Amino acid sequence: MTYNVSPIGFVRSCFKEKFAIPRQPQLAPAARGVLELVAPFDQGDAVQGLEQVSHVWLLFLFHQALEDKPRLKVRPPRLGGNKSMGVFATRATHRPNGIGQSVVKLERVEAGRLWLSGIDLLDGTPVLDIKPYVPYADIIGSATNSIASAAPDLIAVQWADTALLQARDHAVRLEEPLVELIEQCLAQDPRPAYQVPTAEREYGAQFWDLDVRWHYPEPGMIRVLEVVPAVK
Repeated sequence: MTYNVSPIGFVRSCFKEKFAIPRQPQLAPAARGVLELVAPFDQGDAVQGLEQVSHVWLLFLFHQALEDKPRLKVRPPRLGGNKSMGVFATRATHRPNGIGQSVVKLERVEAGRLWLSGIDLLDGTPVLDIKPYVPYADIIGSATNSIASAAPDLIAVQWADTALLQARDHAVRLEEPLVELIEQCLAQDPRPAYQVPTAEREYGAQFWDLDVRWHYPEPGMIRVLEVVPAVK
């Protein structure tokens, strides 16, 4: 038996590529985006009452990770990418139906648009449904998960002087907390855990319309090298 679903909207996100997106929502509060609803849900009636809600669950599609053949086992980044585990024991992007879920903060509600923060969603992500977060039902104080019992350890983030000036200038232009966004995302250490980077190797990712480049001058430390307009 099969079912057809259609997006109720698409996310316009600060994340333009998968690399450096936090692996869970809420790890980068400065990560912002807008959920743009499509007809008929772009009418004010569809979001009436959401202004009373602080957070929402988004059900969405991993649109750049859809696969024809289901995976029974995956290699989650949390385990270093070297250990396999049953797909249903993880939140890996390789889902049987490509469906993901995230709880995000609702900053503002408009007819046809929801302004979000704390997101972990790629630009263009199709959203299938929105549900209000209900604290008394969604918080389970006795819940445990020995695979991921706590947030990952953070790595120190430093700035080259010129890169920090660049980031501050672009933050004013974008009217976004760009410095905080970069620090919060890079502190998660986006590189694959099995890689041992040399000080000479540079990494890069796109945030909003900017290319951010960094390296690892020593183990356990990131240094942001530049923040420049992305090449189109």
